[in-house]
This record gives sequence, C-alpha cells and structure tokens, in this order.
Amino acid sequence: MELSPAMLTLLVLGVMAVLFITERVPLALTAMGGAMALGVLGVISPSVVFSGLSNSTVVLFAAMFVIGAAMFHTGLAQWLGALVVKGCGSGEKNLMFGTMLIAALLSAISSNTGTTAALMPVVIGICSAARISASRQLMPLAFAASIGGTITLVGTPPNIIANAALKAGDLTPFGFFEFGKIGIPMTLIGIAYMMFVGFRFLPKGDDPAGEGVDAPPTPSEASGKSGGPHLMAGQIEASSPEAGAAKAQTPGNLPKMWITGLTLLAVVVVMALDVKRIPLEMAASIGAAFLVLTGCIGEKLAYRSIDWVTIFLFAGMMPVATALDKSGAGKLIADSVINLMGGDPSPYLLTAVLFTLSAGLTQFMSNTASAALLCPIGLSIAKGIGCSPHAVIMAVCIAASCAFATPVGTPPNTLVLGAGKYRFMDYTRAGFPLVIIYLLFCTFYIPMIWPF
Repeated sequence: MELSPAMLTLLVLGVMAVLFITERVPLALTAMGGAMALGVLGVISPSVVFSGLSNSTVVLFAAMFVIGAAMFHTGLAQWLGALVVKGCGSGEKNLMFGTMLIAALLSAISSNTGTTAALMPVVIGICSAARISASRQLMPLAFAASIGGTITLVGTPPNIIANAALKAGDLTPFGFFEFGKIGIPMTLIGIAYMMFVGFRFLPKGDDPAGEGVDAPPTPSEASGKSGGPHLMAGQIEASSPEAGAAKAQTPGNLPKMWITGLTLLAVVVVMALDVKRIPLEMAASIGAAFLVLTGCIGEKLAYRSIDWVTIFLFAGMMPVATALDKSGAGKLIADSVINLMGGDPSPYLLTAVLFTLSAGLTQFMSNTASAALLCPIGLSIAKGIGCSPHAVIMAVCIAASCAFATPVGTPPNTLVLGAGKYRFMDYTRAGFPLVIIYLLFCTFYIPMIWPF
C-alpha cells in the first residue's frame, strides 16, 4: 500500500519530533535530514530541499550573531553589565533587580547565552564582596536572559522563526519592536515575580559566593542545545569568579567599544524604522561587515561566533514547513486538533493549548526546535478555525522562550547550574510557577494586542 504525501510527511515529522526531544542525533542534522528525506520520498522537489539555505532570514541570523559577538569581544557588554549591576547596589533585592534588568536588555539584542556568560563573573564577584550567596542571584540572571529575548525580533531564534512562518503563509510578519508589546510586560512580570515571590523558592545558599563556588563553565561545555551563539562567549572565560569580575569591570578598547555600540544602535534604528530599501538582513549584514572591517571583531572569530546549529536547523525546517502545507499534512493535524477540542474550539482555548505544548516541549528541547516544529502547525490550525494566526503564532514563539522549569531547557539555565550549586528541582520550584503565570497572562493578553 502506497502512502500519500501527507502521511509520508507526518511519518517524517514524527521521527524528527522524537529525535528533537531525545537529541540522539544532532539537531541540525535532524532538521536537514528530515528535509532530505522528504525530497527523496518525492513530497517536495530537490530544489525545495535546500531552499532554506538561501532564505534571507539565514543571513539575518548570521549577521546578528556577529554583531552580538563584537559586543562581548570588545568588552562593551561586560562593561554595561558591571555598570548597571554595581549601580543598583549590593543588597540582595537591589542586586537581583539590576542583574535581571541588564540581562533582559542585553539579551533583547544579542545572545541570551553570551549575556549570561558575560554577567556571571560580574554577579559572582559582587556577591563575594557583599557576602551574598550566588545561588540567590544566578538563577534570576538566567531567567531574565531567556525572557529578555522576547522583546525584539532578533532577541531569540523563535521570534525570527515565527516571522518566517508568517511570511511562508503569505501573511504580514511582525515588526521589529512588535514583540516588545508582549516581551516588555513579560520581562517586568518576570522581574517582579523573582523579587517578591520567586526568591522564596531559591536555595538558601549557606556558603557566600566565592567560597566553594565553581568557576563558570564555558557555554560550549554547559550545553549542546541551540538557543544562541554558544561560542561567542568564549572570550570572557575566567580562571576564578573574582578574576572574572575584575576583568568584566575593566573597560576594554574604548574606541572599539564605542564603534560597536554606535553600530549596534544604527542597525537597531534602521530595523525599527523599517526602511524599505534596507531590509533587516541588509542592515544587519552591513553592521556586521563594518565591525569586521574596523577590527572590532576578527574575521575568524566572526565566523566562529555564528551558531551553525541554529542556521542549519532553521534551513532544514523551512522545507519541512513547506511539505506540511503542500502535502496536506498540516491540514490533517489541524483538523485532528480541532476535532479533539470540540470541532469549533475557542481561539482562547487554542492559544492556551499551543502555549502549553510549546512551553512543555521547550523544557527539554531546543527553543528553536520547538518553535520550528509548532509554528507551521499552529498556522494550519488557526486557518482551519478561521481566526487570525498572529495571536496563535505569537503564543507558540513566546512559550518557546519560557524554559524555566528545568536546568536543560535553555543554555542560560545550564550555565548557572554548577556555579549556583543548583539541583534539578530548584529550577522546577522557582520556574514552574512562572511558566503558569505566563500561560495565564499570554492566553488573555495576546488576543488583546493581536485580535482573533
């Protein structure tokens, strides 16, 4: 019996989902392998299989990785972090507020992994001087770095994947700062939660920071998951927390820091203004090239800073999304989900269900993979019930950034695991209530901004 293109697509997607969750096969290889399998099976044409590599979004990813790396390489990110954190004072609540604020702001325009790695030695050094346990500060740092990425289009890969899914469906994509409509309130909620509620679930941390606290691992050691340019933070390794804090608070090459900061500002302004002659990928590429030409980041380091896992995962999932649409597999999934929810489900219920599914998956697998897997499905379901897909897609990509309940959900969580002497359940106790809060908030708030 010959299987239909829709069934073949669902079979391939099922295998990919299992491999994404277990990570028995590298994420990028799973994505590209799925696209190639669909090509061999005749579901999509050979030209479509590798079409994701020519997608302009790939260029945007790569260029922003380079710009973010330049921030850390020149010392700009570390200097800004030390300035804000020290300015907020060394009291536990004040330090937590400063740490989370600067982490969220930095991760809105650069890697959440790099942001966490850059700020860890700063925070640990201040905790040591103030005799505050680092375990009271590092988890809030990781959480803020993850949620801060939801503020802008380039803050985290799921946001860009959501836009690509909308474009693929011939729908109007989100604007550069449109994510801030949900990202900024969520960031404020996250900071308030950790300062007034979440801190109660953090371990007491009897040992002051600096005594028996392991030096921060490098991002590549901490996690193999995709979620940002893991390699870009390799420039800020420290032999001890105190040495790292001292290094991070010392300005690097001031002219290059200025050049990097002004270049980043110019790129963000051009993106925000939505200049038609300079699309997002062009603005980012010009900025990245300028930073290489001015020596703010070396050519070889620029290449190394690009997270190729994210690049190839995205490039592989685009043809899979095309197969879901063209083969009718997406419609099959949509019809099945709609029937399970009663045939004519409320858009609010649909948003809550997809948020829960995306947030659940991202606790154990890459946020990039979660968004890439669910955005096309959410798009099909939204079309199936006749509602605007923007609210549904936004819920999926935002939920993919809510990896707070496990130490393996996102690289920032893994980075602080050893230095904070955390256990698995520490993340669950502090992070799970925050996921529930975001679920309730997003279910009712997102449709107010993007009506069904």
